[in-house]
Amino acid sequence: MSAAKGGLVIFTANSNPSSRELGRRIAERLGVELGKVQVYQEANRETRVQIEESVRSKDVFIIQTVSKDVNTTIMELLIMVYACRTSCARNIIGVIPYFPYSKQCKMRKRGSIVSKLLASMMCKAGLTHLITMDLHQKEIQGFFNIPVDNLRASPFLLQYIQEEIPDYRNAVIVAKSPASAKRAQSFAERLRLGIAVIHGEAQDAESDLVDGRHSPPTVKNIGAIHPSLEIPLLIPKEKPPITVVGDVGGRIAIIVDDIIDDVDSFLAAAETLKERGAYKIFVMATHGILSSDAPQLIEESAIDEVVVTNTIPHEIQKLQCPKIKTVDISMILSEAIRRIHNGESMSYLFRNIGMDD
Repeated sequence: MSAAKGGLVIFTANSNPSSRELGRRIAERLGVELGKVQVYQEANRETRVQIEESVRSKDVFIIQTVSKDVNTTIMELLIMVYACRTSCARNIIGVIPYFPYSKQCKMRKRGSIVSKLLASMMCKAGLTHLITMDLHQKEIQGFFNIPVDNLRASPFLLQYIQEEIPDYRNAVIVAKSPASAKRAQSFAERLRLGIAVIHGEAQDAESDLVDGRHSPPTVKNIGAIHPSLEIPLLIPKEKPPITVVGDVGGRIAIIVDDIIDDVDSFLAAAETLKERGAYKIFVMATHGILSSDAPQLIEESAIDEVVVTNTIPHEIQKLQCPKIKTVDISMILSEAIRRIHNGESMSYLFRNIGMDD
């Protein structure tokens, strides 16, 4: 049937051909055709969007995957949302599997909470609903004043473990830092496996920025405060020697996280696990950004396999590194679109999902 049947229109807002693959998969599962739209860059790098069919009084779903040019991706989405709004669409639902700038969701020194800014821009442009997957911090949902459905990729990753790792019963779920221990615990409890946590020098640098470990040393300046005030100085944190809490000797180690971009912390964790006796190492994450020379580093590392979903296109990275495998999550996105369009409950997609998933 056509994309417009039943008042449903599906657009892909990305001018990058490789980024439109997820949209085609979703449309195929729904039995519709993608809506007709032109998205391209002018000679001066301005983004132009031209919708080529009527969207008046229809539910418009805009699928946008993040390419390497993140800022262009955002502008394409905002311009298309606004174009649909001015064309009198009834509802404009953004399907953004990986929410960009999600790591910039906390105030750090004199920085800014960029994900809050981006949420405000999307709402101002005319977005009425958002479908996303595995937000870096669940609190990002509070930045929006529209409904947000934060879907989970864990059922697909768990299924991959059970079907593609024959001896997974001899595995242990690993958190590469204490910050990801809750996610690892959730995987371990569902698979009835043990858990291990890496603590120490291999801990990722994001936590360092949050807790102020990289701040300049405090200088006691008596003239800057009232003489009667004696503010106690906070003792600076110091990372302990690297430690693996849990037994990984003679086991398969499965490192789980939500994003894999800069792979240095994953490589360090893999080396540590090899030294502790793990004989196979898998890395599983929802969003495979895999920037820069990540594929080459993975190929040369102790990691046996990296499993990510197709929330972000990474076909080029797969050609560079055969260790990278993809899990398709178009099924849950297409079901979410169908339920929202038909006014059905979304609770089925969140069954058995806990706060830590």
